[in-house]
Amino acid sequence: MNGVVIVDKPSQWTSFDVVRDIRRTLSARKAGHAGTLDPLATGVLPVCVNEATKLAAFFATGDKEYRAVLKLGVETDTLDAEGAVIARRNPAEIDEAHVRDVVHRFTGAMNQAVPRFSAVKYQGKPLYWWARNGFDVSVPPREVTIHGIDCEEIALPFVTVNVHCSKGTYIRQLCADIGARLGCGAHLVSLRRLRCGHFSVSDAVTIDGVGDEDKRRLVERRFLTMSEAASMVSSIVVDDDAAMRIRRGVQPTSSMIGDGTSASLGEGDMVKFITFTDDIVAFATMTVSSDAITSLADGVQIAKIARVFHEKGNEKVSR
Repeated sequence: MNGVVIVDKPSQWTSFDVVRDIRRTLSARKAGHAGTLDPLATGVLPVCVNEATKLAAFFATGDKEYRAVLKLGVETDTLDAEGAVIARRNPAEIDEAHVRDVVHRFTGAMNQAVPRFSAVKYQGKPLYWWARNGFDVSVPPREVTIHGIDCEEIALPFVTVNVHCSKGTYIRQLCADIGARLGCGAHLVSLRRLRCGHFSVSDAVTIDGVGDEDKRRLVERRFLTMSEAASMVSSIVVDDDAAMRIRRGVQPTSSMIGDGTSASLGEGDMVKFITFTDDIVAFATMTVSSDAITSLADGVQIAKIARVFHEKGNEKVSR
């Protein structure tokens, strides 16, 4: 069993709790998640099983969408509802129009501070370790992009926002920054991830409170093969001989793909090489455009391998 299951992460579960539960449910050798969610958060968490763990890094790079509720007038040390209150201010004089105006100003590229209570490493230890042990350390801000942010509901002091953002964006920090811009402070009350890359909450399976046997049947029914999970990546089909050579580390060449590919690919695009039976052979980066392939001499390299997948890692689960 090798593939991906999209889990609707329950609140108060860590991302590792979910991985451990799925691994136990499927009796998997290994599993890993793509895109950590804090325990407070719920929503889309892709869990990659067995050979599909090699896909996790690719899935984690996609944009994310969230629904977040922040509370104005209260700041906490962790920037969310699980932390200790460190400041209170009265937001009574702030009106809805001002809130919407400030929220919309956070659209675009920006340098975002990394929260003190986060898993980002400093001298080999996560920042939350330093914070819990009384050390005030910091790391350089990260460049993130907020593609879109809108107020869904305002019921002061609570504000619900929908956020479409790049990988690495801290919604806790975004809420705190909105509060700081408003002059009253704020913290994150609840967070739900609606989309992670091309995976949506509508794809997700609920596992909390489900019995073991029912959970296994439910997870297997919603289980995605590696090829299905990587459907957002364009494909180039190769025969079994070429697949074997690529799996052994030979870089893909023009002669391996016959008449070329129907996909429109540019130099630098990510592509997956698959067999005629839809088994993933490798992920690679195109070194030429697909339009140029047919004019190349035999044996000219057309892509650089990024990740190879074993032949036995592509079996389809019985559903």
